[in-house]
Amino acid sequence: MDKKEKRFDNTDKYIELGYNIAYYRKHAGLTQEKLAEMLGISRQHMGAVEAPNIIRPISLDLLFNIATVLDVQPAQLLTFRE
Repeated sequence: MDKKEKRFDNTDKYIELGYNIAYYRKHAGLTQEKLAEMLGISRQHMGAVEAPNIIRPISLDLLFNIATVLDVQPAQLLTFRE
């Protein structure tokens, strides 16, 4: 397989991102519904972002907004356990 054919699988990263968002959301004492309301997205969208069985890519804009609302650095949401 040459470089042009390389495929990327970020499934595990999206799952970890969802776990991190859920962790900091709960730490902030927010429900998915309240966080979604603060972000201007639906609760269903927020639930899909956090759900480990649903791979929901998110924009950097949404990532930055989540970090702002949760009062964490964006890098904290992208720090994955190994």
